[in-house]
Amino acid sequence: MFWLIASTIVALFMASVMIVVRLKASKKPASVKSIILPPVFMSTGALMFVFPQFQLDWITVFESLIIGIVFSFLLIKTSKFEIRRNEIYLIPSKVFAFVLIGLLIIRTILKLIVGNTISLGETSGVFFLLAFGMLATWRIVMLYKYKQLEKQIKVPSH
Repeated sequence: MFWLIASTIVALFMASVMIVVRLKASKKPASVKSIILPPVFMSTGALMFVFPQFQLDWITVFESLIIGIVFSFLLIKTSKFEIRRNEIYLIPSKVFAFVLIGLLIIRTILKLIVGNTISLGETSGVFFLLAFGMLATWRIVMLYKYKQLEKQIKVPSH
């Protein structure tokens, strides 16, 4: 029970930080680097799978990634860009904070259910993959949207 509470507090803190970062990011132009670096940095967490207590069977890996991808649709829907002064900005969504908190609640409920059937290490691996699948999918779509707007800026108007 301690680990559930501790990990939920950490996840709540991370969600709060993400909301603040997202609000600050909307004040300056977006860039390819700012879109692709978060999943690159997060990918280093996959080193946990070197240790046997975190290793998962392939079915669990795919299920975790698929659930993450499904959850990413909520983030994708709340992420919009706009062109201002010939630069691309991420528009802050009023719903984004509620989506993050909702995902945190769903994640906590899933952790309660899953945590009773698999070990702490496996639970950590499952939720890492879920979060990575969600973040990577969201950022890939954001990069695509960003590149589409970038093409509009570079097209000279007649």
